Amino acid sequence: MSSTITSPATRTPVESLSRPAVNLPSSSTVFSTLLRADLTTQWRNRRASLLVILIPAVILISWKGLIERIGAASVLANCITVGLNAIGLMGYTNSIARDRDKGIFQRLRITPAPRWTIMASRLTVQLLMIAITTTILFIVGYQADHIIMKPNGYALTFLTAIVGGAVYLSLGQVIVGLIRNAETVNVVTRLVYFFFIMIGMFASLNMLGDMVGNVSRWSPYGTVQRILANSLNPAAWSSTTSWALLTTVGYTIVFSYFGIRWFRWQSAK
Repeated sequence: MSSTITSPATRTPVESLSRPAVNLPSSSTVFSTLLRADLTTQWRNRRASLLVILIPAVILISWKGLIERIGAASVLANCITVGLNAIGLMGYTNSIARDRDKGIFQRLRITPAPRWTIMASRLTVQLLMIAITTTILFIVGYQADHIIMKPNGYALTFLTAIVGGAVYLSLGQVIVGLIRNAETVNVVTRLVYFFFIMIGMFASLNMLGDMVGNVSRWSPYGTVQRILANSLNPAAWSSTTSWALLTTVGYTIVFSYFGIRWFRWQSAK
């Protein structure tokens, strides 16, 4: 009795054993699914989002008397900067720390979702928050403080708000990368947020002396506030503003590098 050996090439489909084809979703499909989920989560946490917008709006209304002293563009730019601080430090950072602590990132990592889509979805939601916050502050400034800027000033400010918001998002990424405990992240972000807005706002009013004022002007708060103020009034854009823009981009690059390098997908146990 003889046996016949057939090569894999001559086997019929019934004779050959092969794994069933697995159709993985495309990256764009995964990203859109994650984005819908993150937008739904943001909507469910709309009270926290409202607080992020409410703080700079209240400051803007209360600073109406300072418009004649430091200018309408400076007042509005300060308030937008406060809002960007809140989005990057309070909103984004705490949401990342909370979801990591709940194990959400660990579960997402075992799905077909590429890692970049997970973070890109979160950042897209925050960029949407930046656009909404900036628009609302424009409206509040117009209605409450009668701040009126040229259309090109509003358009340019939208762009610089994205650039400025990236600084605080990347700084928040550094914090959540260095600290893996969600409660500690919450405390640290509140302290950094309070430090930035208090030092930055008082320095912009020339209330902290020359030395602290000069340091503050080139801090993340100071550079963002300057490019926003001069975006609202494009005629005031100067070489110093351009250097402030480059410094802002530099902060973002440095913070992003260390934030990505130090980030861990699971919390400390």
